[in-house]
Amino acid sequence: MKTPLPFAGARRAWLAAMLAGGALALLAPATQAATVDESVAHLQRDWEAVRYQAGPAEREQRFEALAAKARQVSESHPGRAEPLVWEGIIVSSLAGERGGLGALSLAKQAKALYESAIRIDGSALDGSAYNSLGVLYYKVPGWPVGFGDKGKARELLRKALALNPKGIDPNFFYGEYLVETRHPEEAVSYLERALQAPPRPGRELADAGRREEARQLLEKARAK
Repeated sequence: MKTPLPFAGARRAWLAAMLAGGALALLAPATQAATVDESVAHLQRDWEAVRYQAGPAEREQRFEALAAKARQVSESHPGRAEPLVWEGIIVSSLAGERGGLGALSLAKQAKALYESAIRIDGSALDGSAYNSLGVLYYKVPGWPVGFGDKGKARELLRKALALNPKGIDPNFFYGEYLVETRHPEEAVSYLERALQAPPRPGRELADAGRREEARQLLEKARAK
């Protein structure tokens, strides 16, 4: 019978620990990704509640608090595009509520967030950064007041549509862009597609709100 080598048990324990550590290391990215997804989902739900359920008098204050929360999420997940996109959406929404010169500085902040997200991964969240940045470009005044640029807006919105051709948001916002640039007849088909867009799991409140906006804008486009 062979005599066990000295420290054989200790070596086996060490090897088992190393293998376990390796397994945990392999699992870590998935766990981190899930945490990002959960954090982004919370931001989405909070934004939807403020955008579609809060009264006008309380929206600015609530968006301001949510923007601070979104900043923390972005800082907690460096190198990820998704939190930056949602931070940009929330800051843009705050700009819309605030108005005036304060809105322009917030719009510039949102623009930088979308651009950072695109540099990391422009396809994240079905190209939402392209879509949201395009919206800024057609809503913000042009030079010398702001950075607005209708041609740049069209380019970005078309990129978003290429990434998510059936999505409710890219079709709605391209339709809105066409209405605002005096092409209502071209907007009709995109607004109809927005109304026919497949539902987004967990986004029922946002989908209902956006469809109502699309219906109203479609009536306006057809009346022109």
